[in-house]
Amino acid sequence: MVNEETIWAALAEVADPEIPVVSLVEMGIVRGVALDGQNVTVTITPTFSGCPALHAMQADIVTRLKALGCAEVRVETVLHPPWSSDWISDEARRKLKAFGLAPPPPHGGHITLTFFDPVACPYCDSTNTSVKNSFGPTLCRAIHYCHNCQQPFEQFKPL
Repeated sequence: MVNEETIWAALAEVADPEIPVVSLVEMGIVRGVALDGQNVTVTITPTFSGCPALHAMQADIVTRLKALGCAEVRVETVLHPPWSSDWISDEARRKLKAFGLAPPPPHGGHITLTFFDPVACPYCDSTNTSVKNSFGPTLCRAIHYCHNCQQPFEQFKPL
């Protein structure tokens, strides 16, 4: 029997296509689930309105929920309120760091951070780091360099 709890559990298994160590639920991208019999509508908010992985996320959600037994799956993209890095779960922050991607600091909606604030290296925790490029392989990441362990790393930007 498909219910809201089983749907959320299945969605928790849908990996972020760009960062496969975290799920779309852990990243705060999945915002809601509405169930009408065996039909489900999933609401998502991508990290950026032009996120290149948007179609992959939608397809992965549909595939996973149809495999669960949902008759019809609709994925709605909502851009308001815009996605916030505060929506990333604590577990996802831990996984991002273990993956070598510095997680953004929580900001509670008061973003006073700049791209030049010290960012802790995910490898050695040093803040003796510098920005090498404000834009990494995706719009939501920046490239940094750690002067202590001499490792380049990416940071998920605080948004």
